Amino acid sequence: MKRRTFTIGASLAFAVATTAAVAAEGISFQKAADMLYRVMSADREVYTRMVVQRLTVDRKILTASEHFEDDAALPLPAQMFRFGAETVMDNTEDFSYALLSLHPINPKNGPGTKLERKGLKHVAENPGQNFYGEEELGGERYFTAVYPDYAVVEACIACHNNHKDSPRSDLRVGDVMGGVIIRIPMD
Repeated sequence: MKRRTFTIGASLAFAVATTAAVAAEGISFQKAADMLYRVMSADREVYTRMVVQRLTVDRKILTASEHFEDDAALPLPAQMFRFGAETVMDNTEDFSYALLSLHPINPKNGPGTKLERKGLKHVAENPGQNFYGEEELGGERYFTAVYPDYAVVEACIACHNNHKDSPRSDLRVGDVMGGVIIRIPMD
């Protein structure tokens, strides 16, 4: 458990420093969001490739499950991502992030705003392109960035294609499954 705490702590420290630099150093919201995404994306891909794919598919030592605590299994990559997002929300108001999809397994992970829907549609139809916009939520202005979330290994597509609640069963490695939404307050 120490390793997980260190990894989330190190990523959180970088992220808070990055968003603080937006105000102090005049870094654009887009550049700050891009930097945050690179850290999040790297953490997500490393966990997916080095832990989930290696231990569940390649070596068949463990399983990964949405019910990981009951099943004595690994948390799914999306769950690990959500745990990080929840930790950030508990520790700072400088930014927030989420993993969403136009075709989520869990309906709670679908777009909640018009801009999220527009951004998810954009990254799905334009692989490799990010989406940036501004929106007002609860009387506050936010810079919102949407980045494509790719199926990086076989474990991703096996889980999504075979899940009983999945609206899709045709995903392939490399496909855009959804998007990472990063929001930074502008005021």
